[in-house]
Amino acid sequence: MTILTHYQHIGGETKVRELVDRFYDHMDALPETYGIRKLHAEDLSGSRQKLFDFLSGWLGGPPLYTDKHGDPVLRRRHLPFAIGDSERDQWMHCMQLALDEIVADDTLKSELYKAFMKVADHMRNRA
Repeated sequence: MTILTHYQHIGGETKVRELVDRFYDHMDALPETYGIRKLHAEDLSGSRQKLFDFLSGWLGGPPLYTDKHGDPVLRRRHLPFAIGDSERDQWMHCMQLALDEIVADDTLKSELYKAFMKVADHMRNRA
């Protein structure tokens, strides 16, 4: 029996790209996520690519981010940005919407949501 990585289970490169695109589409469109949108450049293409690269490796696919940028050290890379509960929750709101749209398997969706929540919670650096 072959055990699939989350990357394979979600549908590989195509589905990870769709997840990232829907995530940023929501961030860019929803007024309730303005708090995190303003932390990003006007043009989201660089952010989209970096998140795609990171998620590729994080989900068990090709380690694109580390190949291009080295160790992600996520928390350190996010320290210049004020991230509190509100920003975490806005980020997770966008990710939940994207997961609901892209991931068909409910068990996988739940596992990914929990994993994203751990990472998003770890990114908090402000009270």
